[in-house]
Amino acid sequence: MKVKDLVEVLDNITGGRVVKGIDDIFTGKNPFVVMKSSNIPGKSVMETPGLVYGDPEAEIKKIAVTMTLTEGNIELAGATGVDAIVAHHPIADAANSGGVTLKYYLSLYNVAVFELHEAFHGLHPGISYIHGHKPFRVDIRYGGIPGNIMYVGKALDEIKTLGDILERLNKMMDMEKEQSVMNVERTYFSSEMKDSATAIQGEILLGTPESPVNTILHIFPHTGFTPEHLVKAKEEHPEIDTVLATISRVKKDSALVKKAEEMGLNFICGNSHALEIFENGLPLAYALRHYLPEDIEVVLFRERICSIPLKDFGSANIKEYAKYITENYLINKK
Repeated sequence: MKVKDLVEVLDNITGGRVVKGIDDIFTGKNPFVVMKSSNIPGKSVMETPGLVYGDPEAEIKKIAVTMTLTEGNIELAGATGVDAIVAHHPIADAANSGGVTLKYYLSLYNVAVFELHEAFHGLHPGISYIHGHKPFRVDIRYGGIPGNIMYVGKALDEIKTLGDILERLNKMMDMEKEQSVMNVERTYFSSEMKDSATAIQGEILLGTPESPVNTILHIFPHTGFTPEHLVKAKEEHPEIDTVLATISRVKKDSALVKKAEEMGLNFICGNSHALEIFENGLPLAYALRHYLPEDIEVVLFRERICSIPLKDFGSANIKEYAKYITENYLINKK
């Protein structure tokens, strides 16, 4: 199998959304080629679903699926014989390759990289299923904003209350095992250690575990969903009784929660972005497995970010090194 064959596989999986050539990028022909910008000078990025870097004729024997490409991903790929990384999120020079250019870093290990992001969004109802509802409306550009995804769905038969949603999430994410792993690591590294899998769990902001759930407005606050959007969605679907925020979340005192409270709605936060590898990465990996020859290995790269207090970080030797460097090179004696 070659890199160019994987382009075709991803195009099949996304229903033809992958970039086929340079014209797709600059002519507006492909609607999934979009610019993302906060108007911070020099920090915008263009999403180009498909092959970002790599020789189309290069052979592939092992593929990794990841959420966000990092230098850690590239090093792990190089060390474990991965020929191609399929990243969910858009890839940018230096930002996703340890501050150096993608070309030199990736060519060092002969690794090809792909991205999908908006081209993968909207293909499946996985995030809604995980949280216990079946959408009857999906909009990936709500309010005309690319990537501002909104679902409206009916709770599954087994989901009667907000508490049922939290219980479903804990089982889906195997939170008991995640917490056990965290507890073991705390005995070795720090009793104050936290991680991205367990520190951000489902949470009810308006309502109680016993609050009934029927029609769910499922939003992703980081994509630009506003209180005005909430009002509009409720007008379009008066039967909405619950707001579900996933991937990103809001604080209890946010404008979105205040508006939901005014409208008499439940508000619950579900899985965070830190667990998206399960929601989008795992189905993508299984889809690749379906299309690929049996001899092609598929793995998932999961990033689990840990927080450790400075006083507990590292061995005694590395702490001495850090203090030496700080005292001799990083403190301005003047």
